[in-house]
Amino acid sequence: MTTYDFKNKRILVTGASSGIGAAVCKLLRSAGAEVIMVANNPEKLAAAAQSLQIGSYFSMDLSDVPGIADQISAIIKQCGPLDGFVHSAGIGTVRPIKMCTYEFMKNMMDVNFFSFVEIVRCISKKKCFNEGMSIVGISSVAAEEGNQSKTGYCASKAAMNGAVRCLAKELAPKKIRVNTVMPGITRTAIFDQIMDNGGDSDDLKGILQRQYLGVCEPENIAATVAFLLSEESKYITGSSIAVDSGRLSS
Repeated sequence: MTTYDFKNKRILVTGASSGIGAAVCKLLRSAGAEVIMVANNPEKLAAAAQSLQIGSYFSMDLSDVPGIADQISAIIKQCGPLDGFVHSAGIGTVRPIKMCTYEFMKNMMDVNFFSFVEIVRCISKKKCFNEGMSIVGISSVAAEEGNQSKTGYCASKAAMNGAVRCLAKELAPKKIRVNTVMPGITRTAIFDQIMDNGGDSDDLKGILQRQYLGVCEPENIAATVAFLLSEESKYITGSSIAVDSGRLSS
């Protein structure tokens, strides 16, 4: 695996206390970055930060989109302008369309999409970022697929991919790049719960069969994120990169 050097780079990561977000924080920390961890659960966040020996962490409710601006302003005032941002926060609740109420859909979009755009809006302001900042949203192959009972989730991830193509063009004059990574099924705590509760379902078996290189590992998703944050990807922007064990090709 390529060794990256993120010394003197300040990178904000949401959804940082578990799963892909935690793997991203661990990799960036090992590469010398100053990592700023953001997550919803204060106790879980503090434990994760202590485990990774990261001193900058902030509890934030990303479903409260109107409150994000003040919190981001306070973080930047305390920590300094950013060199990178990774949006790994998200919810993946599954509901059939008859249960997809406006309240349910709005909460899904608030956390998975609107909070991402709002943070990008805030950190792309003057004195909030350093030249060459790279932004990476954790999307999903669900943005490219139709899945039963996943209308809200698939729509929120497709919205992120669509927004990134626009943001990349708009922010290019500021020397800011914006991309997404689209993982397939990844070995996280949520995956373990799915396997415990419905691992024998034909639907899941079919998806896993399509991922013919196997279940993705958080560390490999983190490696792709690190690549997109690094100078090695300086000509990549407005792109959505699948890390899905071949799922979209099958």
